[in-house]
Amino acid sequence: MSKSLPYSMKDVHYDNAKFRQRSVSQVISQVLLTSNGKRDYLKCSTGKLLVLLMLGGLAYLVLTNKSAVHPVSDGIAKNDGSKEGENLMTHGSGKFRRFWRKPPRLPPRLSPDEIISRNRSIQESMKREEPEWVARQQKVKDAFIHAWSGYKAHAMGYDELMPLSHRGVNGLGGLGATIIDALDTAMIMGADEVVHEAGSWIEKHLPERIEGKGQVNLFETTIRLLGGLLSAYHLSGGSQGRIPEQKGPNPSIYLENAKNLADRLLTAFTASPSDIPYSDVVLRDKSAHPAPDGLSSTAEVATVQLEFNYLSYLTGDPKYSIEAMKVLQHIKTLPKVEGLVPIYISPQSGQFSGDNIRLGSRGDSYYEYLIKVWLQQKGTNFSYLYDMYVEAIKGVRHLLVRKSVPNGLVFVGELPYGKEGGFSPKMDHLVCFLPGTLALGATKGLTKERAMRENLLTFEDMENLKLAEDLAKTCVEIYSVTSTGLAPEIAYFNIEGNSEGGPGGGNKSSKYLNDIIIKPADRHNLLRPETVESLFYLYRITGDSKYREWGWQIFEAFEKYTKIDSGGYTSLDDVTVIPPQRRDKMETFFLGETLKYIYLLFGNSTTIPLDEYVFNTEAHPIPIISRSV
Repeated sequence: MSKSLPYSMKDVHYDNAKFRQRSVSQVISQVLLTSNGKRDYLKCSTGKLLVLLMLGGLAYLVLTNKSAVHPVSDGIAKNDGSKEGENLMTHGSGKFRRFWRKPPRLPPRLSPDEIISRNRSIQESMKREEPEWVARQQKVKDAFIHAWSGYKAHAMGYDELMPLSHRGVNGLGGLGATIIDALDTAMIMGADEVVHEAGSWIEKHLPERIEGKGQVNLFETTIRLLGGLLSAYHLSGGSQGRIPEQKGPNPSIYLENAKNLADRLLTAFTASPSDIPYSDVVLRDKSAHPAPDGLSSTAEVATVQLEFNYLSYLTGDPKYSIEAMKVLQHIKTLPKVEGLVPIYISPQSGQFSGDNIRLGSRGDSYYEYLIKVWLQQKGTNFSYLYDMYVEAIKGVRHLLVRKSVPNGLVFVGELPYGKEGGFSPKMDHLVCFLPGTLALGATKGLTKERAMRENLLTFEDMENLKLAEDLAKTCVEIYSVTSTGLAPEIAYFNIEGNSEGGPGGGNKSSKYLNDIIIKPADRHNLLRPETVESLFYLYRITGDSKYREWGWQIFEAFEKYTKIDSGGYTSLDDVTVIPPQRRDKMETFFLGETLKYIYLLFGNSTTIPLDEYVFNTEAHPIPIISRSV
C-alpha cells in the first residue's frame, strides 16, 4: 500500500520547493534586473531570446514544484502514481529528465457544476425508474416465496430440495441448511411468514441437530449456517432485542445456536498440528480430521474469518477470532507468485501443495476475504491484509488477465502448472465474483462519484474499477451466448495463438459466439449467484443502470427455464439447448445469495449500505466492526 508523506516530511518537501523557487528568482534578478545588465541584454536579439527562455523555465519550475505537493487524506493513503518523478526530484542526477518530466496524473475530478448536474440526472432517472424497479423487485420476492413454498412443502428440515422428485436431501450435514441460508433474505425482503416459519424451526429443531449430527465441512457450515445465524441475529435486532415488526423468535436464539455451532467448528483449528485447520468436523464428537487426501482448500481455510471475528465481537470471547485469524497471518508468511497462491494447503505442514493457481473453485474466496476482512476490521492492525490484496490483484492483472479473439472479451484464466507452466483460457462461473470484489476494493464501499469527489481513488483503483466493468461484461456475455440465456459452469476462450475450438453456446445471434467455447461437460447451471453479485456491487458503486438491466435479463431466464410449477427452482444439465434438461436440485445459495443479490440490485441503495456492511461469501450481511476484537 502506498504511503503519503507524513505531515512533517510534507512540510520539508514544501519548504524545499519554495527554496528552489526563491533561488531561481534571485539568480535571474541578480543577472537580468540590474540596470546595466538589463540594458546590455535587451540591446540584442540574442539577449531577448535568453530572457524569454529563462522566464519560461522559471514559470515551468514554479508550476511543477507546486504540483509536487500533495494533500494527505485522513482516510486511506493516496498514491500519486509517480515514483519515477519522485526519484528524479530527490536525486541530483538526471537533471535534464527532471526538468522535462511530466507532472503526475491525478484521478479525474468532477467540477461542482458537473456534480450538481449529474446528481440531478440520477435523481430524475430514479424517479422515472422507481415504479418499474419496485415492480421488478416484487417479482423477485415472489420468486423467493415460490422457492420457499416448494422447499417447505417437500423438504422442510432437509438441507436442500429436489423439486422434480418432491423430496429433500441432506448434502451439507443435515442441519436444515436451506432454512438458515434463506432466513436473512426473507428478513431483507420483508417476507414475514417465511421469517416466522424459518425462525420457529431453528428454535425448535436446530439445537438437537447440532448436538447429534455427524460430519460437516468447516467452510460450508461456516459460510452458510454460522454466517446465516449471525446475520439473522443482527437483522432481527441483535442485542437490542426483537424488532417490533420483525417476526420469529427472540434474536438470542440465533446467537445461542451460532455459538454452539462455532464451539464445535473450532475443533478444526485446535486439532490441527499447524495454523491451517482441518477440512471436516464431527459435530456430536467435537472432533476434526483432514480430507481423504490430507489437504485443505486454500479458499476454504481463508474464508471463515468474517464470521468468527463477528462472533467474537458479539460474545466478547476472542477465541473465535484468534483461531480464524491465525490462518491469514500464517499465509502472509508463505511464498507466493506475485501475490497469487496455489489452491491447496496442507494442515500437517502448513505449506502450500502443488502449483495450480486459479480464481475459480478452491481459490476464489481467499482473494475476496483479504479485502473484506480488512474492511470489516477498520481501525485495527490488519493492514497487512490490504497489502496482500493489492499485491494479489497486481498478480491477477499481470498473469491471469487476457483478451479473447476475435472480439476482445476480457477474462481471467488459470495457471494449472504454476507461473512457469502454460496458461489455460478457462474461466469458472465462480470467477464472476471478481468484478464485484474489485469494485468494492477500489472505492471501499463508497460510490464512485463520492470517492472521486473526495480524491480517494488512486490510479490503481481506477484501473481496477475499469477491469471490474470489463469482466462484468464478459460474465454477462457468457449468459447471452447460450440458447437459454443462462451461464454454464465453465467457459473457455479463444486467444491469440491458441484457439480452443469446439462448440459454442447455441445463440447464433451473439457477437461473441466465436470467442466463447462451452465444452459438453461444463454446460450445466447450478443457479449460481456470482454474476448477479457483481452486478449488484457495480450498480451500487457506479449507478449505471445497465447493471440492473443485465440483472433483469438473467432473472427472466431463471424464471423461464428453471421454475417448477409445483414449487422451487431447479438446476439445469445443459444451457445450450432448448428445452434444457433439468437436474432436480435447488441449491441453498439460490435463496441465500442469487435472489437476495437480484432483489438488492433492484432496490434502494440505503438497504444494507456497502460502507456499513460486508457480505460474507454466502451473501450474509455482517456489520463492519470499528474496533479490534
